[in-house]
Amino acid sequence: MRTERNLTRRLDRVFARLDREPERPAHIDVPRMSRHRVVLFSATLAFYLAIVWAVVTTSWLVRLDWQVMFFRPYQQWPEIHAFLDYYVVLGQRGPTAVMVAAWLGWRSWRQHTLRPLLTLAASLLLLNMTVGAAKIGMGRLGPHYATVIGSNEMGLGGDIFPSGHTANAVVTWGILAYLASTPRARRWLSALSAVTSLGVGLTTVYLGTHWLSDVLLGWAAGLLILLALPWFEPLIATAEGWLFDLRDSWRARRSRPVAEPVVPVTPVVLKPRGVPAEPTPVREPVSSTRASRGPMHLAPGPHTARSERTPVTPVGSRRPPHADRLPRGTSQPARPLTGG
Repeated sequence: MRTERNLTRRLDRVFARLDREPERPAHIDVPRMSRHRVVLFSATLAFYLAIVWAVVTTSWLVRLDWQVMFFRPYQQWPEIHAFLDYYVVLGQRGPTAVMVAAWLGWRSWRQHTLRPLLTLAASLLLLNMTVGAAKIGMGRLGPHYATVIGSNEMGLGGDIFPSGHTANAVVTWGILAYLASTPRARRWLSALSAVTSLGVGLTTVYLGTHWLSDVLLGWAAGLLILLALPWFEPLIATAEGWLFDLRDSWRARRSRPVAEPVVPVTPVVLKPRGVPAEPTPVREPVSSTRASRGPMHLAPGPHTARSERTPVTPVGSRRPPHADRLPRGTSQPARPLTGG
């Protein structure tokens, strides 16, 4: 019983925290483009260009790529193949974007701000533009489609260089560290995202889907995007303000009362005192005419006027018949005067 009560109290505390709706943070820790970050961005960009140059010139890095490919790690350690098939999903854009967007969406709802979701959207957009353009521009084939041993396989219509799985893992999991609210959480999440992206990159080399140089360039490409995000913070803030203004205008339009129809009012002419009011004309009732009646059905045969008809005594009547009665409309002859 005591264990159940403790569990119930803990659940009540958790749901009480979830039910709270704090206000939007007044001071959000937005990373700035500091001198330290500029130095890291420049060093990573130099490393990116060095990897591209080493592959284009078919240097020692390309020879290392072929040696790792011929080593065939998936044949050396087949017992971990099943696990790594699932682990590499942490670098696929669809599943990882859904998981991270769900967490950041909850944070946006709790903190009444759209910055987490907009930052994720901006980073994924930059990732698609930069990495996609590099893949299409260099057109390198992967290990399974290589044609000439020892060549760099560049410009043959492939889309393997740099590694999209590695760059996506760096950006998707690194965005959690970028948006962390405390320095301690930022350090722990940075280490976790680095280990996750490193494991995803080495997993693609183990499975034989990428060269080792693809993974190195993918790490550099993802890190460049994370380091460049502070430059896009003003644009993110502007987009957030525009979306909130759009929401407020939509709410105001929905809450606006519906205008009632205007009934026209007949103006009343006022006259000064002492002037007699004109009598209001009285309308005469319109008598119903014979034409408005329904059709009458008459019996066939000649018809006579009512005044020309001979009075008829009904059958069974006790009234004696009057032979001297004349039809209506005829003049009665004058009676003779009798002398008395």
